[in-house]
Amino acid sequence: MPAVTVDDITRLPRLAAPGPEARPRRVRTLTTAPSGLEGEGFPVRRAFAGVALEELDPFIHMDQMGEVDYGPGEPKGTAWHPHRGFETATYIIDGTFEHQDSTGGGGIITNGDTQWMTAGGGILHIERPPEALVASGGLFHGIQLWVNLPAAQKWVDPRYQDIGRDHLGLVASADGGALVRIIAGQVGDHRGPGVTHTPITMVHATVAAGGRVELPWDPRANALVYVLGGRGFIGAERATSATGQLAVLGAGDTVRVEAAETQDSRTPSLDVLVLGGRPIGEPVAAYGPFVMNTRAELAQAFEDFQKGRMGTVPAGHIGS
Repeated sequence: MPAVTVDDITRLPRLAAPGPEARPRRVRTLTTAPSGLEGEGFPVRRAFAGVALEELDPFIHMDQMGEVDYGPGEPKGTAWHPHRGFETATYIIDGTFEHQDSTGGGGIITNGDTQWMTAGGGILHIERPPEALVASGGLFHGIQLWVNLPAAQKWVDPRYQDIGRDHLGLVASADGGALVRIIAGQVGDHRGPGVTHTPITMVHATVAAGGRVELPWDPRANALVYVLGGRGFIGAERATSATGQLAVLGAGDTVRVEAAETQDSRTPSLDVLVLGGRPIGEPVAAYGPFVMNTRAELAQAFEDFQKGRMGTVPAGHIGS
């Protein structure tokens, strides 16, 4: 699980140790993601399955794509499809995806890169492995996260951000035992490069066996910890967790994650995705590729898509 690594973690700036008044958050619920298939048939874990939307707000949906080692001819992606009313973040940990959308945005994302796509009032896009990867096969592992937009911003113009791995905010834990990659938002005095309409924080942390990281966290935001790989403990009460599990945390000032002393050979460290955002607190009407506030707006989204009002697939497009 390489994503972004560093040769010497001791050279990175460090998170400040929490003060004695800091309140570590406790785990409210712990769920295990079921497996499924997405797009043209690539395997995913449905990270938010079984969790109430009000616990996730402002997040809507998240898939862990893979980890899968494809044989030649096996890599799969999605066909062209629409979105409206939210933002997607596609974070590639291992492997390569090619993106294109109806605004002209897109490119190759690989090993630690993130694409941040604001669907807003409507967009068409496609995500597929490049032809060379389809031919050769190889390891693929990533995350796709859906972030809701408030009603006042659901109709903003679509936008695409290419967040290269070299631009991530990289910091070490206070004890130097964890590498923290800040993709968006702020952790203590450190910021990530992602520009979001909805205030959120998105972090990928790798915690060495027996190590611990305690992240300062906006007390106005919720906090979710998803285990990408490995075994460890989450929250003030050290709730046991493992690959594919999501912890929803309660109120507090910090998010605490510890790696078990013993890990297996495939996952020598504990890797977690930590998410937080200020709840929007509005009604959610979601179906398929659209996230709106009312059923009438959903119906309008389907009509607009069918009538070609969400953009046009560009000439010479991927998948042609």
